[in-house]
Amino acid sequence: MNALEIKALSKSFRSNFLYKKTSILKNVDINVNKGSIYGFLGLNGAGKTTTIKCILGLTRPDHGTIRLFGKETGKASDRASIGFLPESPYYYDYLNAKETLALSGKLSSLSNEKIKERTAKIISLVGLDGKEDLLLKKFSKGMLQRVGLAQALINDPDLIILDEPFSGLDPIGRKELRDIILSLKAEGKTIFFSSHILQDMELIVDDIGILMNGKITKEGKLKDLVKKTIKHPVDYSLEDLFLKEIKK
Repeated sequence: MNALEIKALSKSFRSNFLYKKTSILKNVDINVNKGSIYGFLGLNGAGKTTTIKCILGLTRPDHGTIRLFGKETGKASDRASIGFLPESPYYYDYLNAKETLALSGKLSSLSNEKIKERTAKIISLVGLDGKEDLLLKKFSKGMLQRVGLAQALINDPDLIILDEPFSGLDPIGRKELRDIILSLKAEGKTIFFSSHILQDMELIVDDIGILMNGKITKEGKLKDLVKKTIKHPVDYSLEDLFLKEIKK
């Protein structure tokens, strides 16, 4: 079963006072296998964040269907199995990590007992042990990214959507985040994330989709898309594949 299935998704926005429409997504098809890590790759302005907003119900597509675990989404309750980390999240910096997770838990309609249980587990998972009572305004970029990931996991989601999760992290922070994502996959979670950090994506994804000018130009297993050639007895990298799509 696909954890996420998108068919013929299209979205346009009116761009000026003449109400001229600009197409952002053009019949996008995406298939994310349950229990896999899916890398969503594209240049700035390709439509990655718009796609994610459509999945989350934050914006309505012009047409197309979105199914989560075989069920077409319509109501907010249909998306209760999703956890989301936006690219530029906003935090109440006068709260600490535990209070932030409590707020997120309440927004997810969790009981106080469940919030306490989930918070203890997630704080340890994202590596914030001993820092859960520190105000967020004292957190580094990497620590805030951990808090963002923690709030995305508070409701124990089956599908985790991460928008540019590696942005602004140093090499150690990226390595630790990769390890967390792999541990979530080991628990049976499905991870869908966009990123410009090709090396990090190549190290952990099972499948990729390349979005160019609002269209999916390549999608499939990374091992099938990145192959050896006779002329060059070395593996193509994801960067090679991406650059090839850009030059088309």
